[in-house]
Amino acid sequence: MQADVRELTVFLEIARHLNFRRAAAALGVTPSALSHSLRGLEEKLDLRLVHRTTRSVGLTAAGERLAERLRPAFRDIDDALDDLNSFREAPVGRLRLSAARVAIRLSLMPVLGPFMAAHPGIEVEVVDSGAFVDIVKEGFDAGVRFHERVAADMVAIPLGPPLRTAIVATPAYFAKHPHPKTPRDLAAHDCIQMRFTNGARYAWEFERNGKELEVETRGSLALSDQVEILEAALAGLGLAYLFESQVQPLIDQGRLVRVLEAWCPPYSGFFLYYPSRRHLPPVLKAFVDFVRGRT
Repeated sequence: MQADVRELTVFLEIARHLNFRRAAAALGVTPSALSHSLRGLEEKLDLRLVHRTTRSVGLTAAGERLAERLRPAFRDIDDALDDLNSFREAPVGRLRLSAARVAIRLSLMPVLGPFMAAHPGIEVEVVDSGAFVDIVKEGFDAGVRFHERVAADMVAIPLGPPLRTAIVATPAYFAKHPHPKTPRDLAAHDCIQMRFTNGARYAWEFERNGKELEVETRGSLALSDQVEILEAALAGLGLAYLFESQVQPLIDQGRLVRVLEAWCPPYSGFFLYYPSRRHLPPVLKAFVDFVRGRT
């Protein structure tokens, strides 16, 4: 007995999420229905494809092999269906994007409003991906990252204007601490740390007159979200390393004080990146063309 496309679709969704609840939500079915479909597929193939316990889900060696073979085949099916858009006046379908939370706020959201207004037939799904993901393997059409963090085999185009960082703290904080004159002076300050999902902490980056400098700052508080870091700075908990666009209104209001400005020149902002293909799916092409038209 051969597996049907529905069962293979269920298996790929489980392989992508490694979580029955999230996979079921993505497919619009119940976790029990998902589990039943997977059992049926495994029985037909007479192979265990997924290791599942009460605490974790993982693929067996057979499951890994099947997922690797199915992903390009299903992408070809998606591309074939996307090609039907050429018979429509405007593309329709779903656009899946992966981006870090700060990139969503600063660069992606300003673009999505006018894009969706111009293309009402396109449904956009944005996934907050704090960690780097393989957008092809995870089923995304495109992602948003800094240019230097985009793989060499991807096409990357600017998504927004240049960015600039700002080192800030409250007037009350500086009433008790001297203003740092150089990044090296940060060693004497309580700096609010940016912590990545893998546990690593972000080294603050500076540049002046072509000289680049990374500083491993110290601080008693570490957070993983820019909004939380801003709130901590406003609470007087230390110096914060944030984007200028996030804090400029607060600087203008006198709620935050900026230091080391000469060490924070503008730099290229976030980029939209996507797989290098000769023929882009119409939905992705529409978004790429829209982004290019704004730069």
